[in-house]
Amino acid sequence: MERPQHYRFHQGQKTLPFSDAEYEARLRKLRAQMAEMGVDACVLTSMHNVGYYSGFLYCAFGRPYAQVVTATDTCTFSAGIDAAQPWRRGYGDNITYTDWQRNNYWRAIQTVTGSGKVIGFEGDHISHTQLGLLDAFLAPSAKTDIAPTTMKLRMQKSPAEIELIRAGAATADVGGYAIKDAIKAGVREVDVAMAGRDAMELEIARRFPDSEIRDTWVWFQSGINTDGAHNPVTCRKLERGDILSLNTFPMISGYYTALERTLFVEEVDALMGPNRGTC
Repeated sequence: MERPQHYRFHQGQKTLPFSDAEYEARLRKLRAQMAEMGVDACVLTSMHNVGYYSGFLYCAFGRPYAQVVTATDTCTFSAGIDAAQPWRRGYGDNITYTDWQRNNYWRAIQTVTGSGKVIGFEGDHISHTQLGLLDAFLAPSAKTDIAPTTMKLRMQKSPAEIELIRAGAATADVGGYAIKDAIKAGVREVDVAMAGRDAMELEIARRFPDSEIRDTWVWFQSGINTDGAHNPVTCRKLERGDILSLNTFPMISGYYTALERTLFVEEVDALMGPNRGTC
């Protein structure tokens, strides 16, 4: 029985974090660099590049994902488990690869890149094994590490990006105020953290009702748990005199913003009085 190596599954309406014009502007800059470097096709494999150039934030779970950009086309590649979500949330085309044969992922990519081309790849992301499969299935005439170029391009923020980042900073403040209001002696770290996270997710839903609600979180440490900046949240109960470390991290369409503060339980008590100030 012959089964497909890949297929297109497109249903629903496309919903993207930015306008089509924004993605076309990003792709136009990338293609200009590709032409200057003599690259025929870029095989982007990282979440940050696929997200930046398509809007689709993949969830790998051990499966490979990609976006191929050529002089004329842009296409994401995803696993069947995601159904049509990658197409709905991505600019351009999408191809779903199947698991009936090992490495159908690369067979699908080859249908867009072709063989014998100059391929741009992300040297700081693709594994040695996957790079070998790229060679085997795409048979490139040459390869170029495109990662440093894409990093520089991503650093040049557009007005639309700046607007979203500012909204993220305001959302981080919402989480900070919710955390401040939840702090008191005897309350667990995890309960304070959840208050901040819930407030931020509600604020993201209010500001961006068409967005995916994902990857927003809080680090909130107390007492001895503040000795490391990235110590995880625990069930430790707050005590008077504790040093508190507050970190709110709203994530909006892959854009990360942060509010970070250090304070004492006594200071929080004062802030929560009738003349309370900002966090």
